[in-house]
Amino acid sequence: MADQKQEETLLEATVGPDLAGARLDQALASLFSDYSRSRLQAWTREGRVSVNGEQRRPRDKVAIDDRLQLRAVAEEQVACVPQDIPLRIVFEDEHLLVVNKPAGLVVHPAAGNPDGTLQNALLYHDPALIELPRAGIVHRLDKDTTGLMVIGRSQAAYKRLVESIAARTVKREYRALVIGSMPAGATIDMPIGRHPTQRTRMAVNPMGKPSVTHFRVLEHFRGHTLLKVILETGRTHQIRVHMAHLRHPVFGDQVYGGRLRLPGGASEELKQVLRGFRRQALHAKRLQLEHPVSGRPMRFECAIPADMRAVIDALAADANIHWQDPDYEDYAGFDDYDGFDEYGEDED
Repeated sequence: MADQKQEETLLEATVGPDLAGARLDQALASLFSDYSRSRLQAWTREGRVSVNGEQRRPRDKVAIDDRLQLRAVAEEQVACVPQDIPLRIVFEDEHLLVVNKPAGLVVHPAAGNPDGTLQNALLYHDPALIELPRAGIVHRLDKDTTGLMVIGRSQAAYKRLVESIAARTVKREYRALVIGSMPAGATIDMPIGRHPTQRTRMAVNPMGKPSVTHFRVLEHFRGHTLLKVILETGRTHQIRVHMAHLRHPVFGDQVYGGRLRLPGGASEELKQVLRGFRRQALHAKRLQLEHPVSGRPMRFECAIPADMRAVIDALAADANIHWQDPDYEDYAGFDDYDGFDEYGEDED
């Protein structure tokens, strides 16, 4: 077994008027919402937090314009070993790998999922990936979200892919089936952070990180809408959280979607299909990037998986619609979204 190297990240933030007078641990929880308050308190006691260059106690108060520094440590990772798990490879060369992740496959080991992950599969496919953080994985999909992921296979490729994602030059297009009738298209610009009371969930949170989702309607069904979604940012559960906040959750979402809703007058056949779908109807269909070494533009596409397609087909039949997913040529990146209406915090 090979242990993951401990990673340390320096994070900085400035206290704004809304947090002036708050306890240090409260300010940290708001400004660094990816981490739990208990972890932040522990790091403060360990000397990993400074205020204007000085160490403070968790209960000490902060003032406006105080400069906070946090030396965050990655959670101890579960040891990851190679496992012979089939990969759906869309493309590979010596520098990168593009795979089509199926539903049910966790991306990397964590508490509750010690093995059987994409990372285990990658290490079996290419043992040299042990030299890269998380076997070259540079972004994630939720366990039950399907579709395209890119993996770096060399140090140079991994570094440049991470930089490209941070610079938002990697474009990702999804298909999302949501509940209810959505408008023709919009941009959702709402910050996302940890849920204030349920730490395993994310939520639209004014103290969260900037999060931007673009969408267009591909088809209206009775009680559901099929969307083309493009991520401008890549926050945890971003599409699911944004859609749920607009009260149009992704169909089948067990965390953010609430109880199953059936269209009025649905046939028994349609009810059976909808009841049988037990995951979020979300698929990463298209991926556009520049090759991290050659710089060559690259585009990849994978079909909507059979279980999600069966739901869409059943809804289309119910609504007497002949539906077909648009060809790749209609995709022109974010320029496609100029002039769209925008959902902002004042809309909710």
